[in-house]
Amino acid sequence: MKTKKVPMRMCLSCRTMKPKKDLIRIVLSQDNKVLMDLTGKKNGRGAYICDDLECFLKAKKSRNIERTFSVVNDDIIYNDLEEYINRKR
Repeated sequence: MKTKKVPMRMCLSCRTMKPKKDLIRIVLSQDNKVLMDLTGKKNGRGAYICDDLECFLKAKKSRNIERTFSVVNDDIIYNDLEEYINRKR
């Protein structure tokens, strides 16, 4: 029996490769808004971040999301991510 290939993605904060299902997808929509994509099916350019609080805080401190998507200070996505990660714990 064939084993299924597990898609791997890199976290934009800690730069480690992890299975796609273990990461949170962040999307830049067509109207230049950064959104959290829990389904993994939204249109737009995507990036991934670990669902770990330490990794999130590191990304927030170094402003990795703004740099990745070339957007200006967008604290809404950081608030949404922090709330989601704390709720998941």
